[in-house]
Formats: sequence, structure tokens, C-alpha cells
Amino acid sequence: MRMILSVLLRVSAVALMAGALAWFAERRLDRAAEAKSFTDAARVPAVEAALMLGTAPIGPEGGPNRYFVYRLDAAATLYKAGKVKYFIVSGHRDGGYDEPTAMRDGLVERGVPAEVIYRDFGGDRTLDSVARARLIYGQTRLVIVSQRFHLSRALFLALHQGIEAWGFEARDVDAAYSILTELRRYPSALRAYWDVWNGLPQQAVGNPVRLGVDPAE
Repeated sequence: MRMILSVLLRVSAVALMAGALAWFAERRLDRAAEAKSFTDAARVPAVEAALMLGTAPIGPEGGPNRYFVYRLDAAATLYKAGKVKYFIVSGHRDGGYDEPTAMRDGLVERGVPAEVIYRDFGGDRTLDSVARARLIYGQTRLVIVSQRFHLSRALFLALHQGIEAWGFEARDVDAAYSILTELRRYPSALRAYWDVWNGLPQQAVGNPVRLGVDPAE
């Protein structure tokens, strides 16, 4: 019985330490993002392209995912304000699950021309999306569109990928909407530090794409 109790105490201590470390990592990323993340499109620097980070189009209750909808609204606002010429919509595709195509269609519905929207199907992770923006699409200056908790680690990864990046914050969603999404930000922040410490990708699969020269397909 004492042995079991000792094991449980050790496991609890490790879990507590890991949780505290993840919380600290997320807080540190959030503070670092404050100076380069905006809610007002007028304050965003004008650049050639924006990177819109993907998420599931359908939410946990079966209707439209509000994280997704609010990112589309923010991206369209950015375009209409004349801050970007092109979009890289980067996300996951697996069979009928196609984030980039859903993002493109949503932007077109909001008045963004289809010919300025480039779909990146290699964005399985935030790290992949950021790395491919530079390695495939040749961008060294970007505006990244997502919710603030997501932008904080995306901006951190962009910095270490050699990209000068700013964040345009989409409206956030109440915590009650998806507790999993709320909690995932903490281990994800810790993983961002881990990715940087272990070296970011220096190559990506795919042919180079020149925005505004190569057609958006």
C-alpha cells in the first residue's frame, strides 16, 4: 500500500510540474506576442501575404465552428483594409476533411477573389504552416490570422523561422464552447519551445510557389 501511495505521489508531482511548466510557457508566449498582435486592422503593417491558420470547419456541436468563422471574418477584414494582397490558407486535408478548401470558399463568400487565395495542404501543424510559408511560398514578412492564443505560438515559431511576422487577432470564443481547445493551448505552447530547441524544418515537401505569378489552384 505504501509503495502504491509513493508511486501515486510521484506521478502527481510530475504531472503538477508539467502543468506548471506548460502554463508558464503559454504565459511567456502570450506576453511576447503583445507588441506584434493587433485587433485593429488599421494598425497592421501592409505586407504581400497573410497566413490564415486552419481549424475544423465544423464545431463540436455539429454546426459551424466559431473559431473557423471568426478567422474568416478577420481575414476578410484584413483584405478589405488593403493590408494584404494574397492569402495562404494552410491546414489539414484527409479525405472529405479539407480545411484549406473550406477556408478558400469562406473567404470567397466574404468578397475575397479566389485568384488571390493559395491553398496549402501541408499545414498539419502550426509549425508546418509557418515553415512552409517561407520555404514553399517564399515569404519573409507575414501577417498571421488566428485567435490570440494561437497567434502567440505562431509568432514565436515565425521569429525562429526567419520570418518577420505580425498577428491579426480573430474574435475569440467563450471557454465553455470547447474546453479541449482551451486546455490544448498549454501543452501546445510547451511543444513550440520543444520544436525550437530541437531545430525547425529547413526544407519542406513541394515545389516553390510564387504568389501572384503562379496560379492559385
